[in-house]
This record gives sequence, C-alpha cells and structure tokens, in this order.
Amino acid sequence: QVQLVESGGGLVQPGGSLRLSCALSGIMINIETMGWYRQAPGKERELVAAITGGTRTNYGDSVKGRFTITRGDTKNTVWLQMNSLKSEDTAVYYCNAKNWDIDLWGQGTQVTVSS
Repeated sequence: QVQLVESGGGLVQPGGSLRLSCALSGIMINIETMGWYRQAPGKERELVAAITGGTRTNYGDSVKGRFTITRGDTKNTVWLQMNSLKSEDTAVYYCNAKNWDIDLWGQGTQVTVSS
C-alpha cells in the first residue's frame, strides 16, 4: 500500500517554530520531487517549498528566509523547518511527491499560529 503521511503540525505562538515531516512508503520507484503546499480557508493551495533530488530547492516568496526544506538520504522522507512563524502561515499543510507520471498527496496537517 502506498502511503504519504505528514506529522508535526500544531498550535504555535507568533515567532515560534515547528518542524513538519513527511514519509513516503510502499513505492519502489524513485520520486524526483517532494514538497510542501498549504491551503488556508478561502484561498488556493500554494507552494511552500519543494526539493528535487537532494539539493535543488524552491520556496514560495512569503516563506523565503524563514523556512527550510530538507530530504533524507533515502529520498523518501522530507522535513520542513518553519521558523519565525506568522499568523499568515496558518493553514493546512500538505506533503506532495511527484514524478512526471506520479502525483501523490498526503492527508494534510494543521498549522495554527496564534497568541
């Protein structure tokens, strides 16, 4: 069974930090790109960060300098370190695993930034 499972979400005060993790299992082929997207109520889903291979990264403009995406040596685990969190970061965060012919999504994890 193919699974893409996120964890690490929760409630944090402004200026705080969270670390999200995502693990892909049950698939034998290599996945080129893994990333994080987020969706707030009434808004479109947007790219937060993505990593291709083990080193090439891409970040949404609103999180540059605050968030860092990393990938495990097996390439099937990805983390998102979120620092200096703002209320605008509040959303459901979704993990994504993608090749040219595969597009997998996790169930999402809620991140709430509030005093």
